[in-house]
Amino acid sequence: MGKVIAVANQKGGVGKTTTAVNLAASLAAAEQPTLLIDTDPQANATSGLGINPQKLTKTIYEVMVDGIAPAEATMKTELAYLEMIPSHINLVGAEIEMIEVVHREKVLLKALEAMRRKYTYVVIDCPPSLGLLTLNALTAADSVMIPVQCEYYALEGLGQLLNTISIVKKHLNQSLDIEGVLLTMYDSRLRLSNQVASEVRRYFGDKVFQTIITRNVRLSEAPSHGKPVLLYDALSIGTKNYMDLATEILRRDGILAEPPAVDVASAIIPPPAAVPRQPSATTVNPAETAVPPSMEAVAKPKSQTPEPEQRVGMANGNGNAQQQSQDSATASVAPAQHQQQRDISSLG
Repeated sequence: MGKVIAVANQKGGVGKTTTAVNLAASLAAAEQPTLLIDTDPQANATSGLGINPQKLTKTIYEVMVDGIAPAEATMKTELAYLEMIPSHINLVGAEIEMIEVVHREKVLLKALEAMRRKYTYVVIDCPPSLGLLTLNALTAADSVMIPVQCEYYALEGLGQLLNTISIVKKHLNQSLDIEGVLLTMYDSRLRLSNQVASEVRRYFGDKVFQTIITRNVRLSEAPSHGKPVLLYDALSIGTKNYMDLATEILRRDGILAEPPAVDVASAIIPPPAAVPRQPSATTVNPAETAVPPSMEAVAKPKSQTPEPEQRVGMANGNGNAQQQSQDSATASVAPAQHQQQRDISSLG
């Protein structure tokens, strides 16, 4: 028997349809036969999978009002393991047309009895209200997933929804359970998002999914292309978030095994011990190539710069040479002066 999950919240714009479409697609990507049922008269989940509701003749409206077999309204999608029962705008008048039907709140439950054997999961996208359509989905479901936008107004309607779930569980579906509370449109940069997430976790405890759906532009763009986000951009953050959500659900249900626990102590590998280097055959011993003291003077190249004592000697030598040249010049001038005096005295 397949598990039926209703995605419900009477407040609009919290990510119900986005969650229903992408969760169903992620479960199908995990090769789990999945059926998506669109019970919202707006038919956003239908168009989000590339199906034009205006061209359909067999939808969930015909199943619930006219009593046709659900298999006749089931359609294939781009994903091999995902099928869908689409919606139509005519579903708006279903509550009035079913007003005289006996046990009208169990119409969908009876219709899905035969379909549950074919699929592992059945995901129902509920309208943003607590009317007869949502009541049918809750009665037919095994559990309900509650998307909560990380803003203040999203918290106000939770009390009324929980009261409705309690009434359904008491009078119509005793096996109904809360699958989990899913935080959507989370922005870690905003203090309000963190406050709402903290408040939801404080109230619901372990019923809150560990996976959080962060704000991602690809999630907003994918419906306009008629694709779930994993077919529109497989590498986006939105794809990762919903694949993580599907994995978390599969592990809760025991379909996917839990990852093995890692022993941190044994996982730390000690570094290898240092191995001393062995001298090779061609290694040269520095002691054998040392220059003997007697050869240091020969081996050491002469410096072109004179030592300080040599520079002083050179300076003294230059001074003596200059003094000697002056003396020789004086000696050569003196005989010439004596010769001139002798010539003058002879003339006198």
